[in-house]
Amino acid sequence: MSEETAINIIMKTLADPTRRALFERIAATSEISVVDLTRGSGVTQGAISQHLKSLKNAGLVAERPEGRKVYYRSTAEGLEPLADWMNHYAVFWRERFAQLGNLLKDIEK
Repeated sequence: MSEETAINIIMKTLADPTRRALFERIAATSEISVVDLTRGSGVTQGAISQHLKSLKNAGLVAERPEGRKVYYRSTAEGLEPLADWMNHYAVFWRERFAQLGNLLKDIEK
């Protein structure tokens, strides 16, 4: 999979607010079960499972079955393509903020 394709898949996956919330809950723990993710979410277990499938296909989470339960954890490399893409633009933003800082100093004079 090309880096551009990976970025598109990650962005599309995280564009959904429910999936993004699930990913944030998973990332905040070392591991969490589907049952725990469903509890208090206001979303059916079937819908949670579909969102988890999308997160897994995007490489953002990994699963570990244990008996009848399945546990999920975020993957360290899952967001790498997106982080690399954002770092590419960091130079652009640093320069713009520096220019803005200079402009504000000039205005204060």
